[in-house]
Amino acid sequence: MLTLASKLKRDDGLKGSRTSATASDSTRRVSVRDRLLVKEVAELEANLPCTCKVHFPDPNKLHCFQLTVTPDEGYYQGGKFQFETEVPDAYNMVPPKVKCLTRIWHPNITETGEICLRKKMDTLAGKMSIGYRYMIHRRRSTGGRLLREHSIDGTGWAPTRTLKDVVWGLNSLFTDLLNFDDPLNIEAAEHHLRDKEDFRNKVEDYIKRYAR
Repeated sequence: MLTLASKLKRDDGLKGSRTSATASDSTRRVSVRDRLLVKEVAELEANLPCTCKVHFPDPNKLHCFQLTVTPDEGYYQGGKFQFETEVPDAYNMVPPKVKCLTRIWHPNITETGEICLRKKMDTLAGKMSIGYRYMIHRRRSTGGRLLREHSIDGTGWAPTRTLKDVVWGLNSLFTDLLNFDDPLNIEAAEHHLRDKEDFRNKVEDYIKRYAR
């Protein structure tokens, strides 16, 4: 993280020697994204849930990181679930791309990694809330997932939301945001409705096989 911040600072010092014609639109977008990420990653790391860990394989690439969620309660307690996040050049006007790498039996995460997240976000003042839904779809060309949002109030992804919101939302999918009423994996939700104990047994079997 410090390496990227130093690079951005050094780039500022070189701006005077560059003409505006040499900077492409893409470069400018990446610069804006990276400046946002320096701040957002610091905020994220300072406010991580105790059940989450983030890892940046390359400290110069804050737009690519891995998240590990280790739930300490509920159906998924004892499992270790891996997510991969890629922040696109146009962030924060568009949302991050997220992929679940761990096979899981979950009503809001398919076995192939698509994710449905519905969350109510409270403001810091606690006076206003916004309901939204994240949909993560596979991109055929790369095998990744595109994080899109279709909000309850129709506003869609908002630039005011941050990586911290995404990570906290993913973490909560294993506890208070576990949603059997609006599933993405319909088979898992129906399994829970039909036989809760057998659902628990299958979750535990998946944890033993895929999430250790």
